[in-house]
Amino acid sequence: QVQLVESGGGLVQAGGSLRLSCAASGTIDSINAMAWHRQAPGKQRELVASVISAGWTNYADSVKGRFTISRPNNKNTVYLQMNSLKPEDTAVYYCAASRRSRAYWGQGTQVTVSS
Repeated sequence: QVQLVESGGGLVQAGGSLRLSCAASGTIDSINAMAWHRQAPGKQRELVASVISAGWTNYADSVKGRFTISRPNNKNTVYLQMNSLKPEDTAVYYCAASRRSRAYWGQGTQVTVSS
């Protein structure tokens, strides 16, 4: 089992920045990918950014150039640096990890961007 705990959410004004962190614990060997998803009220959960063990990253078009995902040294923590935040970035952000074809999710952290 893999446990994921997110932190770093909060309230920020438009144009501001936040950094989310996600710490993985438990059986964390062979985690091949980690990602951030988000879900706004009344909307489906969507992929924001992902990183695989080889270091390749992928971003949703809506956050390209503003958000950066990182997983230093392929260790058990993944970060999401969010810059130039917009009100439409308001959502609950969830950390996810993939290990041996199973997906694991954190409880989520609220990000609210005021205009």
